[in-house]
Amino acid sequence: MDRRPRMTKSSAGQATHHSPVAPKRERRPSMFEKEAYAQILRERLRESVHDVQYVEPPFDDSIADIGKEWKSALAKLKFANSYRMEPLKKFQAHSVEIKVQQMLKESLKDVKYDDKAFSHLSLDLADRVLATVKEFGYHRYKFIVKVLFIEKTGQAINIASRWIWDVAWDSWVEAKHETESYVALVLVFALYCE
Repeated sequence: MDRRPRMTKSSAGQATHHSPVAPKRERRPSMFEKEAYAQILRERLRESVHDVQYVEPPFDDSIADIGKEWKSALAKLKFANSYRMEPLKKFQAHSVEIKVQQMLKESLKDVKYDDKAFSHLSLDLADRVLATVKEFGYHRYKFIVKVLFIEKTGQAINIASRWIWDVAWDSWVEAKHETESYVALVLVFALYCE
């Protein structure tokens, strides 16, 4: 016996209409093909790499106008993440300490104690120490510089600092210059920012 499906009127009408054929999509290359891998990589990197620009602030406009320009300029900037969890060059406390100690000795060799003059001198000295430390080229480190001038009047002093600290990358340096009338103490804290 021959088994063929029976066609009813409704099924026969459907059989005569052909459904539209979707156009064939072009096959995407596999990432294991040599030529295709480079193309896929370029497409992915094109979306993730952005140009970084530096915008010089205008100095002749009012403060309100400067704020508007900076906001519009910063809105356009996009930074690519480096995913770096450790510094390129670790902070070398010993070499920084020698340089800061030498600079402190040269700056204060003929200075006598004067509490009014030391307020300005401490700010100037902190800026110079910071510039000296930045010359070493430790990238992604933030530096905190504290300069203390203490008059010698027969007293004792304790100085304490507390930080959230990463023992692997963060460090600090102390430099001290002592004369008959005062003690100058410089503390430099180097904090690595991921």
